[in-house]
Order: sequence, then C-alpha cells, then structure tokens
Amino acid sequence: MSVSLKNYTLKYLAVALLVIIAVWATLFYAFIREELYDNTDDGLKNLKIQIIREAYINPDILQIKEFDFNQFRIRQISEEEYKNGNFFRNENFYMEYDDDYEPYRVLETCFRDSENKPQKLEIRTSTVEEDEFRENLFVALVFLYAFLVISIIVINTIVLKKVWEPFYKTLSNLGNYQFGKSKIKEDKPIKIREFKLLNSEINKMIERNEQTFEQQKQFIENASHELQTPLAIAINKLEMLIEDENISEENLTELSKTKEGLLRLVKLNKSLLMLTRIENNQFSNKEHVNLNDIVKTVIDDFSEMIAFKNILLNLSENGVFQTQINPELAYILISNLFRNAIKYNPSDGKIEVEIYKNQLLIKNTSTGNEPLDKNKIFNRFYKQSQNYTSTGLGLSIVKTIADNHSDLGIGYSFENNFHIFSVKTNNS
Repeated sequence: MSVSLKNYTLKYLAVALLVIIAVWATLFYAFIREELYDNTDDGLKNLKIQIIREAYINPDILQIKEFDFNQFRIRQISEEEYKNGNFFRNENFYMEYDDDYEPYRVLETCFRDSENKPQKLEIRTSTVEEDEFRENLFVALVFLYAFLVISIIVINTIVLKKVWEPFYKTLSNLGNYQFGKSKIKEDKPIKIREFKLLNSEINKMIERNEQTFEQQKQFIENASHELQTPLAIAINKLEMLIEDENISEENLTELSKTKEGLLRLVKLNKSLLMLTRIENNQFSNKEHVNLNDIVKTVIDDFSEMIAFKNILLNLSENGVFQTQINPELAYILISNLFRNAIKYNPSDGKIEVEIYKNQLLIKNTSTGNEPLDKNKIFNRFYKQSQNYTSTGLGLSIVKTIADNHSDLGIGYSFENNFHIFSVKTNNS
C-alpha cells in the first residue's frame, strides 16, 4: 500500500523523534540529578563551615545530638573514627507532615573543637524524590513528544504542502500530457531550485520526444504518399499480365496472389496515412453530425457484404445520437466498426445495431465464443485472428478518432456470445 510523501516522512520523523527524546531524556535526567547534587553539596559544605565556626564561638552547639529544625547533629568520636574529608550520602528520613519517608542529602565530616576533641558533624537537607522526579520528567516528555508530533503535522499540512505544490503540479501535468496534443506549461515561476531543475529536464525530454514523434508521423505520411504511385503502377502492370491469354494457369494464380498482396499493402498504406492525418488534426472542421444518418448510409454501403455472408442485421433506433465531429471522420469511425463486425462474423450470423440519444452499440455474433483482449484490441497491428487480409489498423483508427474528440469514448464488452462495441458521449 502506497502512502503520500508527507505521511511517509512523518512516520520516520516521529520514530526518530521518539528515539532522540528517549536518549535526550536519559542524559538530561543524569545531568540534572548531578547538577542538583552538586548545588546541594555546595550548600552543605558552605553550611559546614558556618557550623564549625559557630562551634568554636558557641560550645553549646556541640550538644545538638539529633536532627531537629537546625538539620544537623554533632557527636564526639574517638581518634580512630576521625577522618579527614567530606563524605556525602543519600538517606531517607521520616517526615511527620507527609507521614512518609523522604529523601535527604547528608554531609558527613569530622573536625576538632576548641578543646581539640574530635567531633563528627552530619548535616542534612531535603532533596527531590527521584521517583517523583522521574515520573514528572516522563509526563513532561510525553507532552513534549505529542506537541512536537502535532507541530510537525501542522507544518507538513501548511508549510510542506505549499513547498511541494510545484512537484504535485508537475505530476498532474505529466499525467495529463499526451504526445502531440498538450504541452506542460508552468502557471507561475518556480522559486525552488530542485523543482525548477526537474521541470527543466522534463521539458527537455518532452521536447526531444515531441520532435521524434513529429518526425515519425512525417516519415509515415511521406512514405505513404511515395508508395502510392509505385503500388498503383505495379498493380496496373499485374492486371495487364493477368489479362494476357498466353499466361499459364499456374502463373495466373501466382500473379493473382501477388496482386492480392499489393492490394493489401495499398490498404495498409491508406490506413497509415489516415492515422497520420487524424493525429495531425487535418480533419479539424467539425459539424453537428447526426450519427443515425451515418449508420444508415454505412449499412447501405455494406449491404452487399452483409448479404454475401447471409448476416441478419437488426437496427433499433431508440433516440437520435448527435455530436460535434468531422463528417468524414464520423463515416470512417462507423464504417470501420461495421467492417469489423462483418469480417469477424460467421456466415448466417447476426449484427444488432442499437442507437440511443448518447450511445451507439454495434453487436456481432462471435466466431470463437470467447471475448477479445480489452487491453490490445485497439492497439495498432493487433489482429483478432490470423486473417491475412486484415491490416490490424481498423480499430486503432476508431480509437484514434475517439481520442481526438474529448466528448467521445469507445468501449468493448462481450455478452451472450456477442462482441459489443460502443460509441458514446462522455457526458452521457
């Protein structure tokens, strides 16, 4: 399942933020704890100096044996217990107000009084409870993480949407682009260097492809024109040879086959030329055409072919199908569909034509009882069978005509052993 670039970025950014905040929280907790202990220890050491100084002046202080509101106690020790330095520890003491044990930081040190007797001094001060500190820090970090993710979503929605707008515009233009029919244009100048470079390279590629496409179309048109004369000359000479009474029957058969091949080549040449003319918009003049009349004209023109294969044709007019199209192209479109329905219809088969206000259906019985490949039948040179007389361009011409008229669409389906080709307006 694909996701948008915005959500894809957000997913990895959210995970990265979670890891970063977790690592940062651990380091922050250790740093703050050490900083609190350092500041507390400095205060305890400063208080130690004041108490020892006061003990020299006021010996009564030496009688404070237990912690009280002064938060220190002094007791006399032996020479063996005496040791130099400041010693810190964490210890829990009962607090009446909270009716619970609370953490304290305790400084332990030794000094000699005015009579040179060894004394031990312990000073305590309340500290932050680590469990509560960790809980509060965790809650704060959760809110921080949520705030950051929400902020990123807002930034993605507002800022990044604006930033990526040229990119999505380029994608939309590429999706709508067709060779020889549309150009990719910039609605407004792009300020982002990377997107500007991307559009520049895409336009260069399109320009190269357009040039190649135009050259190919021009080549096909020129080649088709140039082939017409030699093909006509060759066919005329073959007809003259066929009429010669001195030619043997075997040679006459071979000449007839050669003529059939040349006639097929002429048909192919005309079809290619027709495709090129359609793609080059040489049928630009459009009129309000009644397709009902076109269908009747085509049926009359193909009446001999229909009678030859003993095909039963039913015409049902349920409405008048009118559209804006070049009359010549309208005839070519309908005639190609009819030719296809006749050619790939068995003898004694059926053709059913249904005309509606915005749709034309041409149905013909199937010779193979199987549907055609929807993805290939409108491709150039694709043949439904091994019929050597087919050029494989008839349905491709139909599709090209429909593609060159934005209000027309061509479709195919297979129902009840009938191949069904539909021509309809896109607003129907």
